[in-house]
Amino acid sequence: MMIMSTAGATPIAFSSSLLLQQPQAGFFTSSGITKSCHYVNNRTSRHQCGCIAVSVNEQGSETRRANNKQQEKGTTSNAFEIETLTTWLLNQERQGNIDSELAIVLSSISLACKQITSLLQRATLSNLTGSQGFINIQGEDQRKLDFIANQVFCNCLRSTGRTGIIASEEEDVPIAIEETYSGNYTVVFDPIDGSSNIDTGLTTGSIFGIYSPDDQEPCLVDYDDEDDDEEDHSDQKLGKKEQKCVVSACQPGSNLLAAGYCMYSTMVVFTLSIGNGVFAFTLDPMYGEFVLTHKNIQMPKSGKIYSFNEANYELWDDKLKKYIDDIKDTKKKQYAGRYIGCLVGEVHRMLLCGGIYGNPSNTKRKQGNLRLLYECAPMSYLVEQAGGKASDGRCRILDIKPDEIHQRAPLFIGSPEEMDKLEKYLS
Repeated sequence: MMIMSTAGATPIAFSSSLLLQQPQAGFFTSSGITKSCHYVNNRTSRHQCGCIAVSVNEQGSETRRANNKQQEKGTTSNAFEIETLTTWLLNQERQGNIDSELAIVLSSISLACKQITSLLQRATLSNLTGSQGFINIQGEDQRKLDFIANQVFCNCLRSTGRTGIIASEEEDVPIAIEETYSGNYTVVFDPIDGSSNIDTGLTTGSIFGIYSPDDQEPCLVDYDDEDDDEEDHSDQKLGKKEQKCVVSACQPGSNLLAAGYCMYSTMVVFTLSIGNGVFAFTLDPMYGEFVLTHKNIQMPKSGKIYSFNEANYELWDDKLKKYIDDIKDTKKKQYAGRYIGCLVGEVHRMLLCGGIYGNPSNTKRKQGNLRLLYECAPMSYLVEQAGGKASDGRCRILDIKPDEIHQRAPLFIGSPEEMDKLEKYLS
């Protein structure tokens, strides 16, 4: 075998026998592939070549010493090493930040998000776009994928055996897991946020929050129970057992143990907090795993992006109108208006770029538009963990205890300095 060097004008030939004579120690770096490598023999100086990750003995020794120091600190420089959501959860459990049951619940949610990713990518091909033909409990036209994604979430959570109550935006009342599978945790979720974006291939997402169990007795709902035979389940009247489920699910956001979202867009990002910061994992289609890409996200203190649906401008309070008029004043700080129509996309951008998002009440929706339990509370929890703020215009979102599972609320959420400025206008 002959290797030709292109480092100089004169070609230099090396025989395969010379390659075999080179010292093996430190021949390949432990840090993975390097941009260039060096070949050394007895007769020539170093020559650049296009081979893979070769280093001289001295470089290999330095790399080993550096790796040993990093291993003592619990870190590594191996370029091939990745941290998946699964390994991250195991590490959090090992450190005592979560228990094994919560790790399993979070893992099941990530599995549901992977399944929904696949459904969204093939929505047009599989005829999953458009309306399901039903009106959900919110009074909204239910999309096909709203219904399917809700079933995916419920099935994944039920199969863990660690979930006691499931409350979904698409369900009339919370679902109590069957007794044989019943676990401890209460999980609330919006299976598809921004579902109106599905047909046009725009950003959508899933939102979830996890609460610990309260001290109440299990609220297993069985419509065949003799005690409930005379109770009317045909409308919004709830039986005693159903009411227990509602009470268990209606907790303030300050009680959240974990919350997160999965954004389905040009990339699929699973963002999570368990109370010690915000971490984002990007789905690698090669491995089929969520890989840690953003550690301990800190939202910028201020931002230049505001996101409000200004089509409702005339329906807003005069104080809010004044705020919008002032931030649009080109003589002051320059802001850019962006509106995605998906809360997940809005919050994801804010976490990385800063800014402010508002979905206020108006003369037609005096109670607000977003659901407090499934959307406002989990997102507010995430943003506060990243150093941001969230309120309904008067008080902190996480301090509001819902009176009903589908309660709506206004939401203002974003960078702390931008939120402080807004609250001055609304006070």
